[in-house]
Amino acid sequence: MHGMIGKMIAVEGKRDELIAILLAGTKEMPGCLTYVVAKDPADANAVWVSEVWEDQADHKASLALPAVKDAITKGRPLIAKFDQSVPTEPVGGHGLPAAKGR
Repeated sequence: MHGMIGKMIAVEGKRDELIAILLAGTKEMPGCLTYVVAKDPADANAVWVSEVWEDQADHKASLALPAVKDAITKGRPLIAKFDQSVPTEPVGGHGLPAAKGR
């Protein structure tokens, strides 16, 4: 499995609008096991996104999907900056299959 955890900072007052766009663009993403968008309770403009994919190729392929491209186009003007992005190697957990080889 392939994972990503990222934090972005929305333009002042635009966090909820950005969240709506992020959630709308995630309905049909082959290979996506989880895509969670969360508000940061300590920062009124911060958004965290946690993703788990079958593999890195599925994650990369998702960027070419029309709904994802549309979400990127609509969301980009609402993002003040990308703060953090960390790749992960999920090994399982509630709602996820066990990683291969475990």
